[in-house]
Amino acid sequence: MTPDSLKREAAARALDFVRPGMRLGLGTGSTAKHFVALLGERVRAGLDVIGVSTSEATRADAEAAGIRLSTLEETPVLDLTVDGADEIAPDLSAIKGGGGALLREKIVASASASMIVIADESKWVETLGRFPLPVEVVPFGLAPTRIAVEAAAAAAGCPGPAELRRTREGHAFVTDGGHFILDLALGRIPQPRVLAERLAAVPGVVEHGLFIGLVRTAIIAGASGLRVENA
Repeated sequence: MTPDSLKREAAARALDFVRPGMRLGLGTGSTAKHFVALLGERVRAGLDVIGVSTSEATRADAEAAGIRLSTLEETPVLDLTVDGADEIAPDLSAIKGGGGALLREKIVASASASMIVIADESKWVETLGRFPLPVEVVPFGLAPTRIAVEAAAAAAGCPGPAELRRTREGHAFVTDGGHFILDLALGRIPQPRVLAERLAAVPGVVEHGLFIGLVRTAIIAGASGLRVENA
């Protein structure tokens, strides 16, 4: 099976957790895109749910799929968020933000009673850090913020360079919130919670891609089938 077909398989399994009347957080990225498309099929067949998107891209996909949408201002408490991840560890801590929506993804996840992560088996790792950790920052004072972010990582026992994310055209990548992203190439994060605390304390850092204590269930699709991991 291809990675894309595995993603779709995981997304389809997540639909089993959706009940009529639910208020759903809709994630961002290639795997979450499958979930939105499959959810749209259920909605068109009569399923009554309401969604809150984590990005403008997801909002457009959900609208095209016929999913009724709300905002966190109108619907501040959600029942369930379904999203992808760039890495997932056995304790269900995760790295997210490869798609550039980590701030909104974390806000939506935090507003939800539960969060399900869907992924193919390549995202399951023993220790987080192989995937560069996204750190969303304000554009003002980028240079000192970058230095402070690298210092925070070093102090947490995982030194590595912070590279400004750029578009294919070479421009700085700008998030839906108007921020930049620094990608921290660490290789291995021995203490994710310590790193999360140190990054959160850096002036200029808006949010980081470490999702700790938010994921309740992970649905992992692999060549040998699906497995469901619970926190």
